[in-house]
Amino acid sequence: MKNINTFNFKDKKAIVRVDFNVPLNEKFEVTDDNRIVAALPTIKKIVETGSVILMSHLGRPENKEPQFSLKHILPVLSKLLGKEVLFVDDCIGEKVKEKVQNLKNGDVLLLENLRYYKEETKGDTAFSKQLAELADVYVNDAFGTAHRAHASTTIIAEFFPENKMFGYLIEGELNSLRRVLDEPQKPLTAILGGAKVSTKITIIERLLEKVDNLIIGGGMTYTFIKAQGGKIGGSIVEDDYLELALNIIKKATELNVNLILPIDIVNANKFAEDAETIETPVNEIKDGWMGLDIGTKTVELFTKIILESKTIIWNGPVGVFELDKFSNGTVQIAKTLTEATKKGAFTLIGGGDSVAAISKYKMEDKVSYVSTGGGAMLEFLEGKDLPGISAILKS
Repeated sequence: MKNINTFNFKDKKAIVRVDFNVPLNEKFEVTDDNRIVAALPTIKKIVETGSVILMSHLGRPENKEPQFSLKHILPVLSKLLGKEVLFVDDCIGEKVKEKVQNLKNGDVLLLENLRYYKEETKGDTAFSKQLAELADVYVNDAFGTAHRAHASTTIIAEFFPENKMFGYLIEGELNSLRRVLDEPQKPLTAILGGAKVSTKITIIERLLEKVDNLIIGGGMTYTFIKAQGGKIGGSIVEDDYLELALNIIKKATELNVNLILPIDIVNANKFAEDAETIETPVNEIKDGWMGLDIGTKTVELFTKIILESKTIIWNGPVGVFELDKFSNGTVQIAKTLTEATKKGAFTLIGGGDSVAAISKYKMEDKVSYVSTGGGAMLEFLEGKDLPGISAILKS
């Protein structure tokens, strides 16, 4: 397999799939440039000797709505790269070919939103071929879309049997995930939060085969507690998954995995910043109250386990961190992970809400790795085939 470090890009045009699906405000200004920053090392490496054609999607356009144009990110991209980035308001066709033909070594050209064409998400071969014909080499550096078999992430690779490779971002993602799954330093602890057991079944079952400790937090907690006969008041629960929760507890015991649930909970009488709150044991929530964050004793328990671990993966907040009143548990988890990292543990954060929490508290550079792909990371951890990864690995 070709490698971005050893490949000779001299006088070559590289078409690079990046993930510039970034948030914009009402003035169409980028409000979070993390995904753009993450792509810079790959772009800079190629333009040392060659030229770069960047392609990405932005949002979910229905009919080429102007608010989804990638031209909105040009100012930020140019500033971060330290050079003018060229733009063309299409991604296939004669206009694009002409612009590409005029590229010189060192030039960077950004194509218009790929999803302005339905063929992108359909994985259309003819559309992929038109993109492929623009370049000499294909580089996939969009981990966030690697679990989608789209034209620009998967099908295009077929037209580059020799000259296809990962960029630095995907290489970093895969190395970090393999470090957690294949060769973790023990003890290995996974912290899983979020609202529903149903969305995390596969990853829970897969992780039980790997981890020493599995910490469960967030809304999932109450399905496990109710399954064991606890009182959960008006907390979120999936009644259809009570038996499954008991099976997970049983499987953890059989595999000698330490499955840790919260022991106390911050209860609220309504879902709001001005709610009344009390702390109770997790299985003694009264009617009319709901659990919205982990309690003091649980924070202490989770902290102890995390600090005794050598490898930690965190996916999903342990409370409703969007409301400051119920963010303490998630803040404390984030702080403890930075402390564990300082002590030499390898800490991997992934999944949209966990990454949002780490970013909110400005701790991205204090953990070992923050994954750029929530869905892709989860599917990788679940053992699923990621089309965008397989397309490059296939000879």
